[in-house]
Amino acid sequence: MEPITAFAAKAVALPRENIDTDQVIPAEYLKVTDKSGLAEGLFKAWRYLPDGSLNPDFALNQAEAQGAQILVTGKNFGCGSSREHAPWALQGYGFKALVAESFADIFRNNSLKNGLLPIVVDAETYQQLVSMLEEDPYTELVVDLASQTLRLPDGRAVSFPIDGFTKTCLLQGVDQLGFILGQEDAIAAFEASHPAPIKTHG
Repeated sequence: MEPITAFAAKAVALPRENIDTDQVIPAEYLKVTDKSGLAEGLFKAWRYLPDGSLNPDFALNQAEAQGAQILVTGKNFGCGSSREHAPWALQGYGFKALVAESFADIFRNNSLKNGLLPIVVDAETYQQLVSMLEEDPYTELVVDLASQTLRLPDGRAVSFPIDGFTKTCLLQGVDQLGFILGQEDAIAAFEASHPAPIKTHG
């Protein structure tokens, strides 16, 4: 997966709470093995009308939302069943980070393991972001994982939490297994300096 470096990107707001993984990507797409093909199913029930045409009223279908890489959304995003297809679909569509007051734990963990950054902010910041995007749909935000900050257009830097190990993996663009495999030399050196004790039979 690609390392997450500091980036500035357009954001789009989808201010709905408790968006579950079935709304993110319907179950019919769970048999898909090609991650890139999942983008078409993202928010399918909302993005498309019954005749298959795009819903002109849905946020992601607005002209100003095209190319957005940051999704600002409501509390408890990603609740419901566990499926890695949800972060895959979001990434396939082009999102690199999500911003919300809270995320469902399993979805958050799946996202982090796949290189999609879920950013938790306080209620005041969330409301400010939604208001900004209503006033100016072309609003850009700056995500800086190294400093763990989300910078708003007014210059305010909002800190967000992430554990050190996960942060290191995302900055290096490796998953947890990849990080461990990258430490083979250090592991071998440690084992060489700590020989196994000799067993004695008494």
